Amino acid sequence: MVTINELHRYGRTKLIMPGTSACPGCPLQLGMRYLAMALDARFAMVIPAGCSSVIPGAAPYTAFTVPVMHVPFASSPAVASGLRRALRIRGVDGPVVVWAGDGASADIGFASLSGSAYRNEDIIYILADNEAYMNTGIQASGTTPPKAWTTTSPRGKTEGRKDMSLIMIMHNVPYVATASIAYPMDFIDKVRRAASIRGFRFIHLHAPCPPGWKFPDNYTVRVARLAVETGMWILWEYNQGKLTISSPSVPYKDKGRRKPIEEYLKLQGRFSHLTKEDVEVIKANVDKQWDLIIRLTEIYR
Repeated sequence: MVTINELHRYGRTKLIMPGTSACPGCPLQLGMRYLAMALDARFAMVIPAGCSSVIPGAAPYTAFTVPVMHVPFASSPAVASGLRRALRIRGVDGPVVVWAGDGASADIGFASLSGSAYRNEDIIYILADNEAYMNTGIQASGTTPPKAWTTTSPRGKTEGRKDMSLIMIMHNVPYVATASIAYPMDFIDKVRRAASIRGFRFIHLHAPCPPGWKFPDNYTVRVARLAVETGMWILWEYNQGKLTISSPSVPYKDKGRRKPIEEYLKLQGRFSHLTKEDVEVIKANVDKQWDLIIRLTEIYR
């Protein structure tokens, strides 16, 4: 378990240098820094097209201090699989990490992702989920929640969302977890456990986006924390056949201890159009998700 003292010590580990192209309040920079803390900045990273490929700046310069391959939208798991094999041939045993957004994971890159998981490739895949195609204009993706405004769902998204983490469990991979940029110690612990296991490992990182979700730049962590405290985002871990709810989410198994979902929704302009009926639908979906996860902890124990 990561302690606060460790977090301060690892805070000196530099993955991202100053002067990036990220938006103010960007959650991706936070997540990448936590990733570097977990792995002591000793890893190679593969990044498909998206916000994270813009953050380091324009070539030939980069703000990243680890080896990075920037690749086309749909190819990152395949590239990472080949890179991992090449490093092993050269006697290098460090981890290869895919850092991809929701579009490159749930939609455009899903076939490559599914194939790598099916083959149990020895890579760590982190889905940094800001719940839309933010880099190209805030279009809806497979993980955009129902009722959310995007430029392609101006009246609110009518479809459901893909539960990417549960889909990965169904691929029979050894490790799957959810995480949040508001809970760095939980995320770092999960990255470390993933790094200690061979095979395909998948971490779904919740990453609220200020411009895409329409909230102030300084509210990123607040919104992410509320997602957990209201039960909208459940932190859990599947480790080699056993599924457990993570410590930050354990209190919220009791519905009475969750904060009102309205507190989470009202901070985001993408939900400003909701009716009372819409909010009740969202609440019902949250309850169903909790029921499902709790049942799965009883099945995978």
